[in-house]
Amino acid sequence: MSLPYIAEALELARQGAGRTSPNPAVGAVLVRDGEIVGRGFHTWSQVKHAEIAALEQAGERARGATLYTTLEPCSHQGRTGSCAAALIESGVSGVVAIQRDPNPLVAGRGLAMLEQAGVQVEIDAALAPEAEALNAPFFHFMRTGRPLVTLKSALTLDGKIAAPEDNSGWITSEKARAHVQQMRHMSDAILTGIGTVLADDCQLTDRSGLERSRPLLRIVLDSQLRIPLTSKMVTSCMGDLMLVCTSVAPASRRAALEERGVEVLVANRPGGRTNLSAVVEELARRKYLSLMIEAGSKVNWTALEDGVADRIFFYYAPKILGGLQSLPVAGGIGRRRRADAIQLRDLCLHVITPDEFAVQGTVIKGLVSKPAGVK
Repeated sequence: MSLPYIAEALELARQGAGRTSPNPAVGAVLVRDGEIVGRGFHTWSQVKHAEIAALEQAGERARGATLYTTLEPCSHQGRTGSCAAALIESGVSGVVAIQRDPNPLVAGRGLAMLEQAGVQVEIDAALAPEAEALNAPFFHFMRTGRPLVTLKSALTLDGKIAAPEDNSGWITSEKARAHVQQMRHMSDAILTGIGTVLADDCQLTDRSGLERSRPLLRIVLDSQLRIPLTSKMVTSCMGDLMLVCTSVAPASRRAALEERGVEVLVANRPGGRTNLSAVVEELARRKYLSLMIEAGSKVNWTALEDGVADRIFFYYAPKILGGLQSLPVAGGIGRRRRADAIQLRDLCLHVITPDEFAVQGTVIKGLVSKPAGVK
């Protein structure tokens, strides 16, 4: 009986996608005598949580009603008051949630508060996989303390991302590129390498046109701060650009960039390279829940080899480049034996066009040790 209502709550939650970070996207439906009397979903700009929005719409009709929500009501005082306390005060008779909140500040306390006040509580996990997928970065962050890192790339059927000569034009279709904008909209930060910036003079902006809870943070790994001051990345900076360099980067270049509003982060690793893991740690400190990597062959391999990438999202075009000089999706030293290959699980296919598809998968970490000589 509850499935239609939790399904509607999930649809409401989807309206907040990309608009709630660092909070989760939540939807709520209040039902009294078989009639929906209140609906709500959360966005960062509206401040109030989904449950509060539903209660306000229902008014006095909330008394004796049952709340169907995609996530356990919060029990603590944060940016807003406790939703569990508000539900108790409103006189609801029951709460049905799709899943418990993984936030250690909640983690069952909201449901316990409701039960202690005499509210009937139920977990209906029928749509739990869909609900968790909607808030994958939030669940990952709460469980690991670090952002969910997605390695995204567009490639040919033979795994190439660039030809050895003229690389004008696109590998994938306009529809695939529009889908990428949706992914950017769902991300808190996006990262690339200086090689990509110098080759493409890209902007890496969210061009979906949709509301965000905060600007998309653009990050460039640039060990010696070679990025041109006239590049699109720098000239479009509005406090949303971070350059990651090493301690050998010229101080004059750093000063010139900072004068233009660019943030510069020093993160060293052996070999004179930037430390990608340190970037992820910094994002975690700032409560950025998700990072998408759109980079070249070397950065892609670093993300995989260092265990930074949590999942991949590869768009495949119906093309073959061939040759030994065309760049593969992941370069670097690679793995020397098939037994040491980086493996993935939970693979799923996304149809983009009749001739294009994308592959999503979760990176299995710690399965094998790195080959001798690899640090």
